[in-house]
Amino acid sequence: MDTSTPVTVVRRDGYQFDIDFGLGTPGWISDEPPPLGQSAGPSPKHLLLAAVANCLCASLTFALSKFKQEPGRLSATAHATVGRNAANRLRIQHIQVDLRLERPGAAYEHLDRILGQFEEFCTVSMSVREGIPIDVRVIDADGQVLKG
Repeated sequence: MDTSTPVTVVRRDGYQFDIDFGLGTPGWISDEPPPLGQSAGPSPKHLLLAAVANCLCASLTFALSKFKQEPGRLSATAHATVGRNAANRLRIQHIQVDLRLERPGAAYEHLDRILGQFEEFCTVSMSVREGIPIDVRVIDADGQVLKG
């Protein structure tokens, strides 16, 4: 089990930061959108949304595979609602994630059981959910909402 996940963030200039994931892979640049930054890379909010959506996709892939179902092409879109808290500070108040399956829901066996448990496998979303509400929908290839 990975008990330490080092990520190093170093300021470049303005609101731009170099991010080294410590994996021997290329790093990223993060930046705030104007007027603070120049949108030279994803903002911290976008990185959080990507982490939540990616983890949910991986968890759904795991759950489908556990029941010997081919995950196929999964996609996710994550949206954040940002607003001000009681101290008038900007905060992410809600995250909505829509996961899309490649095939119609009827093409998957044991889908009720899969959809009933896959979120529990997601380390990131379950951790974030303790402080930020996250709603998850699963939509099949026909546009039918299967969960959420």
